Amino acid sequence: MRLGIIGLPLSGKTTIFNVLTRGDQPIVTSGGRIEVHTAVVNVPDPRLEQIAALSDPEKIIHAKVTYADIAGLGAGGGEISGQLLNQLAQMDGFLHVVRCFEDPAVPHLSGNVDPRRDVSAMDAEMLLNDLISVERKLERLDDERRKGGGRDTSEIEKEMNLFERMQVALSAEQPLRDIAFSLDDERILAGFGLLTKKPILILFNLGEGQDAPTFEYQHSSSAISSLQGQLEMEIAQLSPEEAEVFLEEYGIDRPGMERLIQQSYELLGLISFFTIGDDEVRAWNIPLGETAHEASGRIHSDIYKGFIRAEIIAWNELVALGGLSEARSTGKLRLEGKDYPLQDGEVMQIRFNI
Repeated sequence: MRLGIIGLPLSGKTTIFNVLTRGDQPIVTSGGRIEVHTAVVNVPDPRLEQIAALSDPEKIIHAKVTYADIAGLGAGGGEISGQLLNQLAQMDGFLHVVRCFEDPAVPHLSGNVDPRRDVSAMDAEMLLNDLISVERKLERLDDERRKGGGRDTSEIEKEMNLFERMQVALSAEQPLRDIAFSLDDERILAGFGLLTKKPILILFNLGEGQDAPTFEYQHSSSAISSLQGQLEMEIAQLSPEEAEVFLEEYGIDRPGMERLIQQSYELLGLISFFTIGDDEVRAWNIPLGETAHEASGRIHSDIYKGFIRAEIIAWNELVALGGLSEARSTGKLRLEGKDYPLQDGEVMQIRFNI
């Protein structure tokens, strides 16, 4: 899972990056230059710790998420291209940091802080980029249809209908994430890198003690959250013991990092399942609806090829029973076939034969 942290200059993108990664990346102005900083972080999951406590494994391996702090977007330069577009296209979704805090030492480039305006500005830049890309594709398809001698005309017409539908939506300032796409559409669009098709989490970056603005963002695959960025960054850089005291003092029941990662999971339609081995207990992230057979391929290709059955149990039931041996002896491990859709928080053991 790769999430791109985007936002207008001086919105606090790097502050949020440091919150999520417990990092100390210097907070500087990029001046519109394209800069990308990435970090792979563990997904906090108390369930994994409880499962691991049953067997005291050598290793506890968390699910991973990659965050990329992407500077250069939102500078109002028109079409997005080259290195920046390539970086954005690789992301599974975006975390759009919107400035709400006031700071005379860091004046807003537009002269004043206006979250609603800034959300609209970022949306407009991404919409424009997608519209340009779609219109160029339509021109190429039209040339291909007129010249002939290549693909079947019906296939070209099918693609043109799809891109014309997207052109109408984008011209009406409707992001592509609001459009329903068929499996055939998704196949055509694979690798096309359309920005407004990707899920987005709008994150209001608040000052200390500041309330989040009232804001509606009624688009599919979208969510809204808020965070006291500077305060949360200070907490993230403390030791666990110091952070616990800090959180209690400020009345914060859960670190912002954990909440944001969970919201990212939900936004991208991801769930976690767990595996238990002799030497490690591990969490894996998969798309909601993925089958036991498909998930087994994430563990090892040989397990996928030799898949016979999956032994399944909910994590909390396993913890209550005291471990796999107890679950097996009491008949609590369910046997499921290849097409079983895994549920969030299930523990899976696979029977396979190579």
